[in-house]
Amino acid sequence: MAEGMEPIEVRFRLFDGTDIGPNGHDPSTTVAALKEFVLARWPQGKEVAPESVNDVKLISAGRVLENNTTLAESRLPVGEVAGSAITMHVIVRPPQSVKTEKKKVSKSPKQNRCGCTIL
Repeated sequence: MAEGMEPIEVRFRLFDGTDIGPNGHDPSTTVAALKEFVLARWPQGKEVAPESVNDVKLISAGRVLENNTTLAESRLPVGEVAGSAITMHVIVRPPQSVKTEKKKVSKSPKQNRCGCTIL
């Protein structure tokens, strides 16, 4: 950890309302490393579970965080209470089904069928 920089307490809120953490992380930790942390501590027995880092999105203060940014770059100091944990929401991409994969392969032209009526 860098000298003079305090760890940032982060809590990861899963889709069902359960939490992982809070745990202290170095401000220079990347979002990709945070995703790996979440994967390593994912609760057993959950119906939905990510298979890789690419299946996870972290949202903080309404923003989807990019893998190459650091925790220090991602946080918004406005509205934070000293000594409190930052809550990041964890979104898991649902597994691709065979039906959706076939739909992507289909090359049929799309037809716009708008049913809107403007009065």
